[in-house]
Amino acid sequence: MVTNETELQHDLHASAREERMRSLSADIEAVGEVALFGRVTALQGLLVEVAGPVRQMRVGSRLKITDGCPHPVRCEVVGFRGERALALPLDSLDGVRMGCPALVETQEAAIRPTNGWLGRVIDGRGKPIDGKGALPGGPQAYPLRAKPPAAHSRARVGAPVDLGVRALNTFTTCCRGQRMGIFAGSGVGKSVLFSMIARNTDADVAVIGLIGERGREVQEFLQDDLGPDGMKRAVVIVATSDEPALVRRQAALLTMSVAEYFRDRGSNVLLMMDSLTRFAMAQREIGLASGEPPTAKGYTPTVFTELPKLLERAGPGTVGAGSVTGLFTVLVEGDDHNEPISDAVRSIVDGHIVMERAIAERGRYPAINVLKSVSRTMPDAADANYLPAITKARALLATYADMEELIRLGAYRKGSDPKVDEAIALNDPLEAFLAQGKAETTSIDAGYRALAAIVDGARKDEPIE
Repeated sequence: MVTNETELQHDLHASAREERMRSLSADIEAVGEVALFGRVTALQGLLVEVAGPVRQMRVGSRLKITDGCPHPVRCEVVGFRGERALALPLDSLDGVRMGCPALVETQEAAIRPTNGWLGRVIDGRGKPIDGKGALPGGPQAYPLRAKPPAAHSRARVGAPVDLGVRALNTFTTCCRGQRMGIFAGSGVGKSVLFSMIARNTDADVAVIGLIGERGREVQEFLQDDLGPDGMKRAVVIVATSDEPALVRRQAALLTMSVAEYFRDRGSNVLLMMDSLTRFAMAQREIGLASGEPPTAKGYTPTVFTELPKLLERAGPGTVGAGSVTGLFTVLVEGDDHNEPISDAVRSIVDGHIVMERAIAERGRYPAINVLKSVSRTMPDAADANYLPAITKARALLATYADMEELIRLGAYRKGSDPKVDEAIALNDPLEAFLAQGKAETTSIDAGYRALAAIVDGARKDEPIE
């Protein structure tokens, strides 16, 4: 027995050494033969103008400014103006002066993830920030700007995914490989719902991107929402709101690349990004700095080009590979669910979950409006045995919503319409069903049974499972 364990440990160490050697070999091959330098010629706000071998640069090229700086400043080329490259920084520009050399890095922006990244927290630059040492490097480079699998070679969405939230499991059932948007204004409970899903959803790997969010919430999310068990199967990418726009945008791209790595190894990946609006805002800053004209609400045209490029990378992989089930939060500005980013995202994703302030103000959490929420895999994703109950429950909620003002004013007389009477009688049980505490979890089957019992009038006093 001891011999077998020793042999197993030896094989694991040999495999790790072989992977490190392949990674080192790939790094050596990526080293260029000629070093190309430009010079910093102007600084305007965060925009750096570089003169030099601009014909060897392209949009997305990386520059490293070193001389005279307390630390190397990495920049990314975002455009050109005459014979000068326009770049934005990934680091602070403190110490940069006129004439500083800017080294053109030939290596493409990419990462080399491995299974050793599980349980780690990294920043938007791909560096660890959890104090657990350096990240191991894999042999294969995954570019930050990868293309999605070809449409004709992608598999179809898989079986339903248990999100642990009754309102979502029953009314907007999500399938493996589906992309859903969570739309909410500020302070409506979007982050709490996000944390409930992260803790309760069954997936092989969770890749979570916290893009442009509050720094104080990171530890709360890691310790309270994910916990030690959740972190074992998760990779968390963090770029807080004080980071440069390029870092916030890159964090979203990096999140997607990590998810693609695990998808290609056959895992069913849960990708969660909070929030997609911060990604769009970062792209707006980049576009405005590079001279793009502002359009709707100041968003530049590239914002609406980059959103589908990012979102289309999530979804089912090729036949036989894994899948990336994407959940993306969208911060609705001014509670206007038709503002430009919300409208653009809603047209791309495979369903949307709408949270409303009016529901939160009356004390029902999560504040999901199931009548305005849609899963594009419904009704096929739902259990056919419970589909009549789901349809009837929606009809009852819609009937009550239509008559709600008259009911509260006392203008409706009982007996005038049997359908309205039934909606009034079952409104409180349905509201109780839709309400759920942060620590609660309900399976899909248990949710279906509880909803059917309410709709059929056979509700029991026992608690929901």
